[in-house]
Amino acid sequence: MLYKINNGAVSFAAENILHNINFEIRNTEKIAVVGRNGCGKTTLLKLISGEVELTKRDSDEDIFIAKSGNPTIGYLKQMAFEDESISMEEEIRKVFRPMVEMKEELDRRLNTMNDDPSEINVNRYATYEENFRMAGGYYYEKDFETMVRKFGFTEEDKKKPLNQFSGGQQTRISFIRMLLSKPDILLLDEPTNHLDIATVEWLETYLKNYDRAVVIVSHDRMFLDNIADVVYEIEYGTAKRYPGNYSHFIERKREEHEKQQKDHDLQQKEIVRLQGMVDRFKNKPTKAAMARSKMKAIEHMDIVEAPDKYDDRAFNANFQPAEVTGKEVLRIHELAVGYTEVLSTINLTVCRGDKVGIIGGNGLGKSTFLKTIMGQVSSLGGEFSTGLRVDIGYFDQQMAQYTSEKQVIDDYWDEFPTLTQTEIRNDLGAFLFSGDDVFKKVSMLSGGERVRLALCKILKRKPNFLILDEPTNHMDIVGKEALEHMMESYTGTILFVSHDRYFIKKISNRLLVFENGHTDYYEFGYEDYVAANAAKAEEDLKKNHTAPGKMAFSFVSGIDTAKKENKAKNYDNPGKEKSKIERKLAKTEESIEELEAKLAAKKDELMAPENATDYSKLSEIQGEIDEAEEQLMELMSQWEAINIELENFTGA
Repeated sequence: MLYKINNGAVSFAAENILHNINFEIRNTEKIAVVGRNGCGKTTLLKLISGEVELTKRDSDEDIFIAKSGNPTIGYLKQMAFEDESISMEEEIRKVFRPMVEMKEELDRRLNTMNDDPSEINVNRYATYEENFRMAGGYYYEKDFETMVRKFGFTEEDKKKPLNQFSGGQQTRISFIRMLLSKPDILLLDEPTNHLDIATVEWLETYLKNYDRAVVIVSHDRMFLDNIADVVYEIEYGTAKRYPGNYSHFIERKREEHEKQQKDHDLQQKEIVRLQGMVDRFKNKPTKAAMARSKMKAIEHMDIVEAPDKYDDRAFNANFQPAEVTGKEVLRIHELAVGYTEVLSTINLTVCRGDKVGIIGGNGLGKSTFLKTIMGQVSSLGGEFSTGLRVDIGYFDQQMAQYTSEKQVIDDYWDEFPTLTQTEIRNDLGAFLFSGDDVFKKVSMLSGGERVRLALCKILKRKPNFLILDEPTNHMDIVGKEALEHMMESYTGTILFVSHDRYFIKKISNRLLVFENGHTDYYEFGYEDYVAANAAKAEEDLKKNHTAPGKMAFSFVSGIDTAKKENKAKNYDNPGKEKSKIERKLAKTEESIEELEAKLAAKKDELMAPENATDYSKLSEIQGEIDEAEEQLMELMSQWEAINIELENFTGA
């Protein structure tokens, strides 16, 4: 046990947010916390981080938080910048201060050992070196470079002051800093928000291999499926633990609910049967004893309560297009999208009934593409046209920020003035605005509520072509599932951007992929796309003698291998073996020099005036630079490992 909450409760003013919470973090568990919006998931993270405290009760004997040792806890919302004038690199590197101090101490012990190679000094150095290695001392620089690149930052960004980054970029910088600090318990609240699919997939791999505990609040079902080995569901203010990932939790919850309902029904039938016998025979002297025994049987029963009803309230609308379009809905030819520079060029034909999912990295023009089609941004070249009888319903990310001092009912009624109050209430009720909710001011709504109001307005008009930009942002899982159901049954045409892989998988039957300034169109859905990419990667591996990422081994694995080899080998000719290691070192140094020269040439090419406006060429060169830098880091790790192998060589 690393951390435990026993019978915890949290209240704000008179509102009881959590009650009787039993929650435990064990060792290196990856825990998902799920539940409806507003159920208390973020409150639980704040409780674990120490940002809020347990509510006191009259008797607190069984209410406590227990910790094993003094685990460090990392929570993204706690992190802020002390000085926004320093560079991004300086800010992130603050987390390496303990590592730098360990390296300095390691160097001092090495010097002491060199001056006095006694057994005690050798052992002290070996022990400290092992601690340094286990703490990640040999590869923290590589972690830093990898994370900066994976979170979408460039070499130039590393030198920029923090105050020149947007709020979203500053959040990602804080995220990098927290991941590199490697806390014992990592608390993540919606970590995949505003990350593209490639970055999310990288983060999944990182967290799966993270050798400490992680607690994640997320509505990204595929992310939770790929990471979590434990799920806690918060429902009706309390939490229940389920082993396994998200899909396993859903299945277990369904099975347990059905079993409890069945057991409850059977027990109620038995009670009715026994009570009937009691009522029938209690006044008959010859049967009185039997009646008493049946009554006792009822009294001694452990009553099986009916299971709580699922909190599955979701919006719904059984809508279909008011009019059918022609066969061709949208035709696009060499459409260049961007503001001042071309981000991507698109060729695409969308036909009636197509449901086209748009995916790709951030900053490649996906949202700009939709804005261009809607006439909000001018194209930088090419053309597009819509087909016959096309009526577009457009959802923009900004609709989650829409505000008004009107009440919800008046805001909606102003858009549909011919409707009766009953019709208005029915429409809003279908999107979970019932009772007094309709009298809330729009400015007081949450992001998820504003999204529901926007969708209610769009779908009421019964468009036949939906263009949606990240419609599931701000939605909880039940809301996403409701929208999926609506989109699956919709007979019109859909063009949508999303980073939610589960949503893309459920809805799309076509894919438009943005990558490196161009787009690729696939006449199949997301699952087939993933399978095709996997098959291509496997084919590429077969063509190459060495698999990607294995052309050089990591610093740590290299050290381990070197040590094992030195211990295992019985050198018959120490001089010959040492010479072999030295030749391997020289060959690695030669490879490093060649790669550094290639990298320098590519950087010169990137800055060449003749390439200044050739964005396709610049993108290609930058890709080659990124690949070369990754290879160089791997070779440097190999070079350092060989040096240690040489230093530890018993025949030296």
